[in-house]
Amino acid sequence: MPVRRSGGVGVVPLLLVFCLAYVLGWMSSTSFQNLYIQNILSAPTPSPLPPETVPCILPPTPPSQPPPPPAPSTTPLEGRRMAFTDFLAPSAGVMHNMTDEELLWRASMAPRMKSQPKHVIAPKIAFLFLVRGDLPLRPLWDKFFEGHDELYSIYVHASPDYAGSPPAESPFYGRMIPSQRTMWGNINLLDAERRLLGNALLDLSNAHFALFSESCIPLIDLPTAHAYITGAGTNFVDSVDRRDSRVRHRPYFAEHNISLAQWRKGDQWFVMDREFALEVISDETYYGPVFRDGKHGVGHMEEHYIPTLINVLGLGDRNSNRPLMYSDWRHAQGPHPKSHNGSDVTEDYIREMRRGLSSWNCSYDGGVPELCALFARKFKPDTLEPLLQLAPKVMGIG
Repeated sequence: MPVRRSGGVGVVPLLLVFCLAYVLGWMSSTSFQNLYIQNILSAPTPSPLPPETVPCILPPTPPSQPPPPPAPSTTPLEGRRMAFTDFLAPSAGVMHNMTDEELLWRASMAPRMKSQPKHVIAPKIAFLFLVRGDLPLRPLWDKFFEGHDELYSIYVHASPDYAGSPPAESPFYGRMIPSQRTMWGNINLLDAERRLLGNALLDLSNAHFALFSESCIPLIDLPTAHAYITGAGTNFVDSVDRRDSRVRHRPYFAEHNISLAQWRKGDQWFVMDREFALEVISDETYYGPVFRDGKHGVGHMEEHYIPTLINVLGLGDRNSNRPLMYSDWRHAQGPHPKSHNGSDVTEDYIREMRRGLSSWNCSYDGGVPELCALFARKFKPDTLEPLLQLAPKVMGIG
């Protein structure tokens, strides 16, 4: 219906003036109130629009008001109280942006009290995997860990170029730590081991630390392994005085207070407690100045540093001087132990590996145990299926 005009003043200008007055009233709290009023009132009255184009003009809806300020913060006693468990483990996972220097400094902090509330801290074994990328034997490890969350934690150091990931249902999912490149026989392997230990030490519920590669397997179930390791009262770091190790000792080491009599060699795949782990990551006397940056010209320090450090620090009486990792050196392939194929995986061979090698000084709690080795290496990917078949019957896994 056409809009009728009345008198000399149209309805539309009156409506516009009404809208502007409403807006001006809403903006009255601003510091520019007088300026806006002056400019708007001095503007010429707009010409009325043709009747057929007059819109339905409604007063603008005021913008939503900002939320009210938060109530004053309550005191700690009135708010959420911190629990003891808040101090135990990092809550944001294992990824962080700390440098190695920052990580090891933070990890070196430790309670000085020997006693601890055992009803709160369940001692876990930190499984440290030093790998290149994929874990081809992961399905076996998944079964090993399944249903025992309270007994373990996992940390994976892979190549920084590795972009893969285990499935979300695997206990390995989201467990890769910040890493650097490593090479066989290079000192950066020890950097990676210290990095793994540092990350695992941040969780105060980790009581023992075990190192593995992607070719390692468990020989028994996790509850048995956990009871064996936590009940031993000793560490399992291979640290022996052998003729083939002495040839790598140099006068340089003697000049830095590491004599030939203190020099040791051993399998790098250790199982150690928190005291040993703290000594390894906080050592500023021997690792950096002597082993890592020293001009000794010797490779494979991963076979010498930790075994020698334990001896230099006088901690040998708390060490079994044998590993828990079986490696078949009887059929060595050059500088490496035997690599096992699928055809090598038999029930008898698994039991043989658990008994260890005759050269080991295999004692436990003052006696000779049925189990000397709890883990073994080196197993190729084609061993997965036969291992999964034997696992329930022979290893108690699955």
